[in-house]
Amino acid sequence: MLFPKPPASDRQILRRILETARRLGPSGVAVFDLDSTLIDNRPRQARILQEIGAVFALPALIASSLSHWGSSWDIRGAMRTAGLADGDAERILDEAMELWAARFFTDEYCVYDQAAAGAKDFLGELRSAGAKVVYCTGRPELMRRGTIESFIRFGFPAPDDREVALVMKASPEDRDDDFKREAEARLRGHGEVFAAFDNEPTHINGYRVAFPEAHVVHLATDHSGRPVTVASGIPAITDFLLP
Repeated sequence: MLFPKPPASDRQILRRILETARRLGPSGVAVFDLDSTLIDNRPRQARILQEIGAVFALPALIASSLSHWGSSWDIRGAMRTAGLADGDAERILDEAMELWAARFFTDEYCVYDQAAAGAKDFLGELRSAGAKVVYCTGRPELMRRGTIESFIRFGFPAPDDREVALVMKASPEDRDDDFKREAEARLRGHGEVFAAFDNEPTHINGYRVAFPEAHVVHLATDHSGRPVTVASGIPAITDFLLP
């Protein structure tokens, strides 16, 4: 599915961020989440659901596609949208979640991810302006190799521990909310955070509080589905195509 486009006025934020990057130069830091922000992992989700269908010999899931994933990561909802009966979805749910977790948090399945539209060029513009880029993601350290390989495949700036950094969770069991809060001090250590991008309402709201002078931007793509409202005044985009 295509995500609805935000108002044209919100999309101008990308131009303003580039102007700030040019003004600050090497002292400026732009922070990016990965999944559902710079990277679309729905193809990974779709592939895993097809494989789950093969394990349970369920044609509806074997034939499922990207279109069956909506605005949240709810595998139960994707099963139903793909045409699986409610009873069958509930019957296999626990085992399906185990199979999903065993695949999702691996380097191997990163190959199914795709770059968000415009992400490569926007990151390139930021680096050309001299800004540092920090990827701050809820992906665990065990996915570092696959994640960096994806950056190379997409043409994203690769981490060098100087101008580009990759900050990841220590373990899949660590809560994303705790990790993002604890990462704020590490982000300040890289320089002046002038921009932050995240798809999760809780996290983008946290960035607004932590970095009140920064351009804080919500990626209105998909998210955890928790009933959290993005704070008033935070602009939304669905990709990084410059207006």
